[in-house]
Amino acid sequence: MLDIQGLNQYYGQSHTLWDVDLQVSEGSCMCLMGRNGVGKTTLLKSIMGILGTKSGSIRFGGTELKGMAADLRARQGIGYVPQGREIFPQLTVEENLRVGLSARRDGVKEIPSRIFELFPVLKEMLHRRGGDLSGGQQQQLAIGRALATDPKLLIFDEPTEGIQPNIVHDIGSIILRLNQEEKLTVLLVEQKLPFARRVAQEFCIMEKGRMVAGGPIADLTDDLVRQHLAV
Repeated sequence: MLDIQGLNQYYGQSHTLWDVDLQVSEGSCMCLMGRNGVGKTTLLKSIMGILGTKSGSIRFGGTELKGMAADLRARQGIGYVPQGREIFPQLTVEENLRVGLSARRDGVKEIPSRIFELFPVLKEMLHRRGGDLSGGQQQQLAIGRALATDPKLLIFDEPTEGIQPNIVHDIGSIILRLNQEEKLTVLLVEQKLPFARRVAQEFCIMEKGRMVAGGPIADLTDDLVRQHLAV
């Protein structure tokens, strides 16, 4: 579904992504891992078109995305839940969700009922401003907004960051349901190993802007953790 080949990206004169190759198969859940500052968020933003890339290819469902604007990438069927959630704090929950509808390919104008089935709290707080929600509720809103785009691939950047443990568990259950029951393809960046092992089927590890390891999640050994992930 997502096929990245030889991707290079720069911040000014700093070379941040080095010939990155990444393949995410349709229906899979891939966890992108690595220490802080190795290029994980940069890679996600490059996939979404938020950051430009110097060379390489990003293909989604056979379509080349390189050079395509971010809003058009969303219309291709890529949903994005950014690090820090980035909901619109002055807009209501309903208005935030309707922002996601604008990226749909089918022109649907009503918020899908399944979002409220997954996150009942959002229906209860439909007219509350996003900035008045707790961190966990904002994360649920960010996921709901991404689902409102009707994605084929859903990308999460550290969905458990700053979230209370009970909500972390709930978010894990939602990801599992979306991936395993609804067959939604998932790519996530995650630092918490128990969470990653619970939800992901595959992993890849970045170090200094390069891919250094990957495979089935069962192959994420203690040696790999010590070598590439331990702080």
